[in-house]
Amino acid sequence: MKKLLIIISLIVIALAAYFTFRTSNGDATYRTEKISRGDIVMSITATGTVNAVTTVQVGTQVSGTIKEIFVDFNSPVRKGQIIAKIDPALFEAQEEQANANLQVARANLIKAETALTDTKRNLDRARQLYSKNLIAQSEVDTAETNYDTARASVSAAKSQILQAEASLKLARTNLRYTNILSPVDGIVISRNVDVGQTVAASFQTPTLFSIAQDLTKMQIDANVDEADIGKIKVGQDVEFTVDAYPDSPFKGKVWQIRSSPQTVQNVVTYDVVIKVDNPEYKLKPGMTANVSVIIETKENVLRVPNAALRFKIDEKVKKISDKKGTEPTGVWILEQKKPRRVRVTTGISDGQYTEIVSGDIKEGQEVITESLIKKNSSSPAPGPRFM
Repeated sequence: MKKLLIIISLIVIALAAYFTFRTSNGDATYRTEKISRGDIVMSITATGTVNAVTTVQVGTQVSGTIKEIFVDFNSPVRKGQIIAKIDPALFEAQEEQANANLQVARANLIKAETALTDTKRNLDRARQLYSKNLIAQSEVDTAETNYDTARASVSAAKSQILQAEASLKLARTNLRYTNILSPVDGIVISRNVDVGQTVAASFQTPTLFSIAQDLTKMQIDANVDEADIGKIKVGQDVEFTVDAYPDSPFKGKVWQIRSSPQTVQNVVTYDVVIKVDNPEYKLKPGMTANVSVIIETKENVLRVPNAALRFKIDEKVKKISDKKGTEPTGVWILEQKKPRRVRVTTGISDGQYTEIVSGDIKEGQEVITESLIKKNSSSPAPGPRFM
């Protein structure tokens, strides 16, 4: 066993000496990748939420207790369909009371009209008697006053009828509002009440149901950073995925770029609305979408990996490189196992590859992406210690 340990230690020492000697002699090694041709898709990424294009919040205009519910989650509904009912007993009583008040007002009108007819006869009689000097002028005046009063009572009775009719109309309207109707054709995506629950519409209309008008047409509200919003245009193609189907990308188009900023923790974003077809109902409201807005696409272009543009060679090898290596944009290629910097003009990038518009490079050349050289230490690495 001891002999085996000695042999292993000697092998380790030999390997360490080999690599130390190799590095000290400047035998540099690099990770490279061939320059290729291919497609580059420049895009902007963002996150957003899938929503129905039109979502209607259904509430109630009267207060009361929920007596019946006729739909549930995911129920298809038609416009005008009764989806819930509030207990109508109180409103039926109010309607009956308003109807009775109307009948009283109509009876009062008949009474007032009868009194008017009587005062009219008295006035005519008083005028005839006065013309024959059988009564004084004061009696005629009294008859005229009674007639005018009766005529005013008729006008008041007619107004009371109008008031009673308005009260009856209001009572019937409130009774009709006890039937909660769907305002649109769609699908119920939210139900917030149960039978027996009391809803109050005194200060704010409560939301009883949320109805999505058409789930075959959806939209994504994506939050795009202010640095990228200038590149977004209406009509651009969009690809996105949702967590429910990570391997099935969906497609859409930019429909609207809203100008209202949203600021969260000093980060300014803008809402970009994306229209999406959803014929199979895979997308559901509230899903999180990972969006890529396609800004520009180029096919079969010369491209290099982005790592090649970021690569910087160390000072020792730089001395033997081309003097043009100080140019701000360029890549390093290997020629006869020696690096040489080539000035290039770049185009669009997809985050992994960048288009090369011009430069002294061609397809198939090896471009350096990473140096595998480790910095030499001032003294050789110590060998293993033997106990």
